[in-house]
Amino acid sequence: MVAALLLIMYQSLLPGLLCVCLGFLGSRWFSPRLGVLTRSPDHRAPKLAATVVTLIPLILIAVLLPRARGVILDAPATYRELLGFMANTVLELRERLPFDIAAQLPAGAADVQRAIASYLASKAGTLAITGRAWLSGLLFAFVGLLIGALAAARPSVIPLRPLTAQLHLRLTRFGETFRQIVVAQFWIALFNTTLTAIFLLVVLPLWNQRLPYTMALILLTFAAGLIPIVGNLICNAVLTLVGLSVSPWVALACLAFLVLIHKAEYFINAKVIGHSTHMGVWELLAVMFVMEAVFGPAGLVAGPLFYAYLKKELEASGWV
Repeated sequence: MVAALLLIMYQSLLPGLLCVCLGFLGSRWFSPRLGVLTRSPDHRAPKLAATVVTLIPLILIAVLLPRARGVILDAPATYRELLGFMANTVLELRERLPFDIAAQLPAGAADVQRAIASYLASKAGTLAITGRAWLSGLLFAFVGLLIGALAAARPSVIPLRPLTAQLHLRLTRFGETFRQIVVAQFWIALFNTTLTAIFLLVVLPLWNQRLPYTMALILLTFAAGLIPIVGNLICNAVLTLVGLSVSPWVALACLAFLVLIHKAEYFINAKVIGHSTHMGVWELLAVMFVMEAVFGPAGLVAGPLFYAYLKKELEASGWV
C-alpha cells in the first residue's frame, strides 16, 4: 500500500485515485436504493448503480460544457491572470489603502510587497505550462471514476485467499478513511462555496460592488475547501486581496464574511473529521506541510487522507 500510494503521488495520479474511491463508494451507495426503486434483482442492482455513476459526469459535461467550456478548459490561463492581478494589487498596496493607514506602513514594507508580488508572479509562470496537465487530470479523474464503479459492480468472491484477503482488508480501511475525510470535507467545501457564491453574486451587487474574476474565485473556493485548515487560509488571502483591488471597505467586508463562515467550518471539521479520525489540528498541519514540500499542491490534498489511513492501520495493529 505504501509503495502504491507513493507511485500514485510521483506519477500525478491522485485525481484518478480519489475518483476511484468516489466511483466505488457512489456505486455502493446507489445500489440498494436503485434496487428498491426499480425492483431489480440483487445481482443487477450493482451494475445499474455503476452505470448511473458513470453516466452522471457524461450527462453533466454534455449539459454544462457548451456554457462552461471556457471556464473548464481555460482554467489555468484564468488563474494565471488572477495571480498576476493579485501581484499588482500587492505592489499598489499603499495607493489602495487610506492615506492615514498607508503612512503608518514601515519603510521595509515595500520590500515585503515586492517579495510577495515576485512569489505570486512565479506561481503564475508555473501555471502557464499546466494546461496539458489540467486536461490529463480531468481524463484520469473520469477513468478513475469508471474503474471504481466497475469494481463496485463486481460480484464478491468468497472465500478469499490470503493475499486477496489482505489486499481487501487494506483497501477497505482506505475506503473507510476516504469516506470519513474526503466525503466530509466535500460537504464542507460545498457549504463554503454556496455561501461564498451568495456573497459574491448577491450580497456585494446589492451594495453596487463587484469583484473581478468572480467565477474563478468561486471555483477556487471549492477546490481550496477540499484542503482542511490550509484551504481556508488560501481563500481568506485571495478574496481579501481581490477585494482590496476594489476598495479597502470591500476587502474588510470579504474578510469579515470569510471569518464568520470559516468559524462554522472549524466547528464542523472538529466534530466530523477530527472526532472520526482521532487527528489533532497540529497533526494535520504538520502532515500537510511535509507533503506539500515533497509533492507540491497535490500533497496538501493527499496528506490528511494518507496520514489518517496510516493511523488507522497502526491502530488496528495495536501500535498506537
